[in-house]
Amino acid sequence: MEIKDYPINEHAQLTAYLQSTYPDQKLPAILIVPGGSMTHIPTESSEKTALRFNALGFQSLVLRYTFLSEQQPLLPQPILDLAAAVIMVKMHREEWHLNDQLTLLGFSAGGLIVSLYNDYWDSTWLTNQLGTHSAILKPSNAILGYPVIDLDLGFPNDVDTLHQWTNDPEFYSASHHVTDANVPTFLWAIMDDPLITVQNTINYSLALHAHQIPHEVHLFQHGPHGMTIANPLAAKPNEPDHADPHVAHWIDLANEWLQSLT
Repeated sequence: MEIKDYPINEHAQLTAYLQSTYPDQKLPAILIVPGGSMTHIPTESSEKTALRFNALGFQSLVLRYTFLSEQQPLLPQPILDLAAAVIMVKMHREEWHLNDQLTLLGFSAGGLIVSLYNDYWDSTWLTNQLGTHSAILKPSNAILGYPVIDLDLGFPNDVDTLHQWTNDPEFYSASHHVTDANVPTFLWAIMDDPLITVQNTINYSLALHAHQIPHEVHLFQHGPHGMTIANPLAAKPNEPDHADPHVAHWIDLANEWLQSLT
């Protein structure tokens, strides 16, 4: 296993968790976009998520994107950071022993970044911002865990913070901008999530369905916000309810779904 940091710009970087491979062996990549309310990234759970997917046969990558303290209004900068990370992954395909499968995984606020990227990777405004073509920006599929989707559903929960995120909430409400170009998407959420209402996930699923985008949705009955991989290693010692073997099934369900697409 090799862990390396790759700078993207002044603030963003990609951390690669690269396992050793046999000669000529190529592995799928998963690019993880953590939550953290756009203010920070939970390093411990992000690392454990990366290692969990390593164990499933992925080369794992974690994006540290630009935070609110570094730019305001923040959006679209984290989307641009993710686009640059996608390009970086594709440019390192041989070095990192990757096949052509690239999954984006976003949690909570990171789910907003991934869902918007899913909406906009084929858009003129994004390709113009990056000076590139859409083919290199296309992921294979996306996974969203308890994502923020629409900015009129209570998160951010105050006007001042919302204005720090964006002056155009409509443009960054992901369920409003799904197109026929969106990639297959796996979604999971907690029905009684106390921070991010499950309506976000439902709205995005309905939008994907309206455009006939292949997707799968799993809604778990009970749990706190921010469970990530929902096992004891990822849960803080003072938050034992973040470990739940039933919710932890989402990882195997998502992996089985990914296998069904290939």
